[in-house]
Amino acid sequence: MNDAFKQEALDYHAAAPAGKIGIALTKPCATQRELSLAYTPGVAEPVRAIAKNAEMAYRYTGKGNLVAVITDGTAILGLGNVGALAGKPVMEGKALLFKKFADIDVFDIEVDAATPEEFINTVAAIAFYGGGCVEPTA
Repeated sequence: MNDAFKQEALDYHAAAPAGKIGIALTKPCATQRELSLAYTPGVAEPVRAIAKNAEMAYRYTGKGNLVAVITDGTAILGLGNVGALAGKPVMEGKALLFKKFADIDVFDIEVDAATPEEFINTVAAIAFYGGGCVEPTA
């Protein structure tokens, strides 16, 4: 990679807005009524439905179109152990690919874990979240 490309990559990542992914609303929320449906008190009804039948989460939430891309930063694209935060640009890049080519919503999650077991336990604890794409770990 030549110096010009390296600088172009830094400029690309620094351009506003920050990051490569964002969050967009999927429901209207312009009126007080719409806000009441989206949050309290209206949100109680899908909560009750999901409490009775967990499969309803796919109907009433974004769970069916959501994945997490997760890393502990120990094995980032041949760069080695760069740490969880330094792995964030790679996780955002993977998120960009999911959204661009499959229209799947993604949250990138960087876990600062002291041990592989701690990382595994963290990922297992949030597994209900949706699908997942775990970056290789060392």
